[in-house]
Parts: sequence; structure tokens; C-alpha cells
Amino acid sequence: MDTHLQLVSDKQLNNETEMALIVKATAGDKAAFKALYDAHLPRIYGLCSRLCADRSQAEDATQEVFIQLWQKIKNFNGESKFSTWLHSVATNITISYIRKQKGWWQKMMNIEDSPYQEQIAEASMNSIDLEALVKRLPERARLVFVLHAIEGYRHEQIAEILDMAIGTSKTQFHRARKLLEEWIDA
Repeated sequence: MDTHLQLVSDKQLNNETEMALIVKATAGDKAAFKALYDAHLPRIYGLCSRLCADRSQAEDATQEVFIQLWQKIKNFNGESKFSTWLHSVATNITISYIRKQKGWWQKMMNIEDSPYQEQIAEASMNSIDLEALVKRLPERARLVFVLHAIEGYRHEQIAEILDMAIGTSKTQFHRARKLLEEWIDA
């Protein structure tokens, strides 16, 4: 086993090492892919968690991202940083995953009326937990807020990703901000 494949977890890879791993993973090297997985898992899981607002769904979405990454890594052309490309791929896969799960999830549990939402509301009164408050946001407002405020996407990009008008993205972001402000002030 190559020495640069050993214990990469939770450390940023330098560009040279990362490109070597990408080349090997593209050729089917599972150890190289595992090293990429270990290096990028925390950030991808964080993104999925903020977008899904449910731990179980975030774990499933993260798994889906890395399954599809194994199949699509050969599409990485090196024109941007791998982490940037992976972030974009993960965003699209997670949003697609949410759309697929939405019907099933709503049948299993109406999120708006769930006791989980009440628990978050009670917890946020005791101490302000921004993550919990973001998870309380309505789905479209949460997606726009996470993509714009946390991940740094422009409204034009968000509109394209979520298939909505730019004005709708801005409106949803404003709605999310107002709700968060109300909940923090409450």
C-alpha cells in the first residue's frame, strides 16, 4: 500500500496527493477512493445534514453521494479543485435525494406536525442552537438559506440547482432570515 494512502482521514489532502488519489480511484483503486472518502466525509456529511435537516436522511444522502462519486469520479476533469467539484456534485445529489424521499417521508411522518419539531422548539428556547433553528425552516427556505448563507452560492446558481426563479430564491432566503430572527428573538 502506498504511504500517501495511509490514514488520510480528517486531514486536507494537498493537491498533488489528491490528484494521485483521484487518478488511482478513477482506475478502480479502492484504497485510493477510501482515502478520498475519509478526507471529504466530514464536509460532505455536514452539507447533507444542513440540507436534509434529518440525521437519518443526511446519513443516507451522504452514502448516496459517495456511491455516485465512485461511479462518476471519471467525470472529474481537473478544471476546478476536486473539493469544489465534489461539493457541487454532493449538492445536486442531495437535493435530488430529498426530492425522491419527500413523498415517502411525508407519508411516514408529517414533519410540520411531528413531536421532533416541538422538541427542537423547546431546546432552542433554552439555548440558541442555530443548527436546530435552521432545521426548523420550511424545506425550500432551508435549502436556499443553506446554499446561500452557509455554502456561499449565488441566487442565480441556487435558482438553477433548485429549478426556481431567481426572485423566488431571494424571497425564500428573506423568509428564512425573518423566521430565524423571530425564533432567536422569541
